Amino acid sequence: MRTLTEHEKRTVRIAGAVIAIYLIIFGAWRGWANLDAKRTEYHKMVEEAKSRKQQLQVYEDKVAKIKELMEKFHLDPAKLSRASVVAEASDAIQKAGASCGVGFGPIRESHGRTSGKELASMQLEGNGPLPAVITLLHRLESLGYPVIVDSVQITPNAMRPEMVKLTLTILIMDFEAWKVKEAPNA
Repeated sequence: MRTLTEHEKRTVRIAGAVIAIYLIIFGAWRGWANLDAKRTEYHKMVEEAKSRKQQLQVYEDKVAKIKELMEKFHLDPAKLSRASVVAEASDAIQKAGASCGVGFGPIRESHGRTSGKELASMQLEGNGPLPAVITLLHRLESLGYPVIVDSVQITPNAMRPEMVKLTLTILIMDFEAWKVKEAPNA
């Protein structure tokens, strides 16, 4: 093999430097493109995470509101049994009346209207002082049962002037009928 002249050596060195610079620039460009793709993917994942967090926040707000309502009304649908909710609600109403100082007489129960999502309707008659009756009406919302006061009639008791006669119609709601049913897949 022949020896290279100084001019050829310089040409080989320049060509090697040019190739090295090209490879360095090309490698840096490819590396930058890869980093840019990863950065774009990272930002996309961050946006998706923020979106999911916002979606979950809606459900967390609903859960907090439901817990607040359950505590306010002392109602836990998981503990309610459809077969015994009417008897338990009637018992709770009578106990609340007794603790307030309202004595109940006859209690009539009848089946509720299915179109109205009711389990039963109760008509109660009782006697007691007016403050006790008002206290009872206020306590009905926190008994822990899905009850709605349909009608209230308060009349003076002719036999005892400090007492009033209370006629109360209460609807006991079917808590299972209020659940949202999923639409069938089309």
